[in-house]
Amino acid sequence: MDKLKQALKLFLTFFKIGLFTFGGGYAMISLIENECIEKKKWITNEEFLNCVALAESTPGPIAINSATYIGYKVAGFLGSLFATIGVVLPSFVIIFLISLFFNNLLEIEVIANAFKGIKVGVSLLIISAGIKLFLKAEKKPIPLTIIFTTIVAMILIDVFSVNFSSIFLILIGAVVGLMVYAINQYREKKLKSKEEPQDDVVIVKEEKEVDEDEHLS
Repeated sequence: MDKLKQALKLFLTFFKIGLFTFGGGYAMISLIENECIEKKKWITNEEFLNCVALAESTPGPIAINSATYIGYKVAGFLGSLFATIGVVLPSFVIIFLISLFFNNLLEIEVIANAFKGIKVGVSLLIISAGIKLFLKAEKKPIPLTIIFTTIVAMILIDVFSVNFSSIFLILIGAVVGLMVYAINQYREKKLKSKEEPQDDVVIVKEEKEVDEDEHLS
């Protein structure tokens, strides 16, 4: 029953997020953070950063992947199912209804102007989410170098109209991340291997001292 209650809470929370968010998954990040970290305390800031990284690295929209991850963490499979349905359902219904009357809607001046305003709001939501994630992330030299290099590369690609897919930037970042991880693991193993013999020497010395004390006594 507890898991079912949690699953229902997840459904309602992500239904609200899906209902009041325009602009896709990136615009939802700010609302997900507000609801799941600040209000509900379901996950920590560090877990959310890992969730976003994982959701972005796997196939599918980032909002759906994040909902599935958070739902599973809070209430297992049932939670992931309810959270995923909750975040998808409003978009599906709204897009289905808009598709029936889309051409007629755009002809109405008020609605056309409203869509222009929504575009600006969505841009601000995405920028806000990006700044928050950046401020809460660990400021280590290599991740910062990757972030700024990627930003510069994307600006240059856009300015000079270079035909270079952003997928390659993601793959390059993944390769660099794996290389850094492998180097860190290698360094840790080296440090441990250096420390272990020293511990053995200390133990041997202590045993010798005990033997000498026993011999003298």
